[in-house]
Amino acid sequence: MEMKLVPCLVVSILILCSVTRVRSDASNHRYKVGDDVPLYVNKVGPFHNPSETYRYFDLPFCSSGPTKDKKEALGELLNGDRLVTAPYKLDFLNDKDSKIACKNKLTKEQVAQFREAVSKDYYFQMYYDDLPIWGFIGKVEKEGKNDPSEYKYYLFKHLHFTIFYNKDHVIEITAQSDLNSVADLTEDKEVDVEFMYSVKWKETEIPFEKRMEKYSQSSSLPHHLEIHWFSIINSCVTVLLLTGFLATILMRVLKNDFVKYAHDEESAEDQEETGWKYIHGDVFRYPKYKSVLAAAVGSGTQLFTLTIFIFLLALVGVFYPYNRGALFTALVVIYALTAGIAGYTAASFFCQLEGTNWVRNLLLTGGLFCGPLLLTFSFLNTVAITYSATAALPFGTIVVIFLIWALVTTPLLVLGGIAGKNSKAEFQAPCRTTKYPREIPPLPWYRKTLPQMAMAGFLPFSAIYIELYYIFASVWGHRIYTIYSILFIVFIILLIVTAFITVALTYFQLAAEDHEWWWRSFLCGGSTGLFIYGYCLYYYFARSDMSGFMQTSFFFGYMACVCYGFFLMLGSIGFRASLFFVRHIYRSIKCE
Repeated sequence: MEMKLVPCLVVSILILCSVTRVRSDASNHRYKVGDDVPLYVNKVGPFHNPSETYRYFDLPFCSSGPTKDKKEALGELLNGDRLVTAPYKLDFLNDKDSKIACKNKLTKEQVAQFREAVSKDYYFQMYYDDLPIWGFIGKVEKEGKNDPSEYKYYLFKHLHFTIFYNKDHVIEITAQSDLNSVADLTEDKEVDVEFMYSVKWKETEIPFEKRMEKYSQSSSLPHHLEIHWFSIINSCVTVLLLTGFLATILMRVLKNDFVKYAHDEESAEDQEETGWKYIHGDVFRYPKYKSVLAAAVGSGTQLFTLTIFIFLLALVGVFYPYNRGALFTALVVIYALTAGIAGYTAASFFCQLEGTNWVRNLLLTGGLFCGPLLLTFSFLNTVAITYSATAALPFGTIVVIFLIWALVTTPLLVLGGIAGKNSKAEFQAPCRTTKYPREIPPLPWYRKTLPQMAMAGFLPFSAIYIELYYIFASVWGHRIYTIYSILFIVFIILLIVTAFITVALTYFQLAAEDHEWWWRSFLCGGSTGLFIYGYCLYYYFARSDMSGFMQTSFFFGYMACVCYGFFLMLGSIGFRASLFFVRHIYRSIKCE
């Protein structure tokens, strides 16, 4: 089943890649002098709260005529984009000087609304021929004033557009506010505002194919690359030291164990066994809550597959900056298409553990990750609706996502589960399990589950925490992250460290004659997700300026889902590594 799924997934990913490319090439328009080049205003919001964005005309901006919404794709809607025609008209190669876009008489309430927006550092975002434009809507004058009540608030009225072109293509655009052309918003009184703009066209030698490179290169500057490579070297040194140290110890200890057990068998059959061989009759005893474990392993395997395909798309250049919604579209589509892997993995493993109610196990697999995600989304979408923010999904988009889940995800999950149930795979335990379990001897506190999880999660986290800052600054800020090759290397390092530390802790647990390693290995492998969530607390309070109920709930709500996904994915990696290791060492000795 898994081998059959891979070609289907590859074809689907190629289709997704081509669709995304078509979307990115849609702006490859050739213009003639005087042609109307599309300019859309997107959203406004507090600069430090990336999730709290509103429609451009939610603020009392005026328009030169009737506005028209641009039709958005699924990923763009998930990204919070709500494009609408702009009041500015930037015709191809037509310079303009102090052109009036529109006039507006602001009421006292509208002045107060603008003043509050300016005080919160509201920015605007526009798209011109699919090129992004950023700017602030106003400024606060604080010089020489200690009392906030004495601050002056100003609204920018004049935008200067500088547009670079190469033959018949738009290459680059910048927008600068005229700091001298402002409207005073300090007092609650009616204000007449004339929104004006100027346009200056300049020729450039940059070809159209490279017009997005300046955004990609911003995260590849030498001082940034030095930090990234330092992170890689630091992680590699950590991996080499850790794996070398543990491998030396484990190989030496295991070699001594094998020699000792072989000698014991030759010298005295009635000699009392000690260590991990002593529990050979219990180590493959099926764990408690095996249905939940099978569902967790299935969900984690699906998320691991999803992550690998996302990396493949990133490495081939699909997720270039401002390819609006490409990442969200890929996440939704690939997660739906990989549901069969979760169903197959969970059902086959559950049946190997001699589970009987595989239908209930399949339902559990389908809801283990989607359930918490749905609850979180429902709450946060309600918050966004209350705030009238663009993060609130339209009803039609919710229906589309539901149909994808009902018509793609669920059938694939069921088909995968049926294939897994009928795979007739056996568990292949190298030792026969005794009828009655042995009593686990008293263990010191540091061998308990929580201390072991803390130890197992800290080491993988220490290998990735430098890179986490740049990812957070991109997702929850305005930095651009495009160094996916380095991120992929860090991800591979994370997998290696997680697998190795989990195997080492599993061995020490078995050596202490504790045979309940199944859940321990999963929890230890996934504990890195808890450390990442702990880093969320540090980032929010120490490294960011986010504030407000909506932004706080979005940050901690969605990061909880992401960290939970990491917990399931890395937990399944740790469990698989430990299962392979335990089978190997017990296959290497003679057990009666």
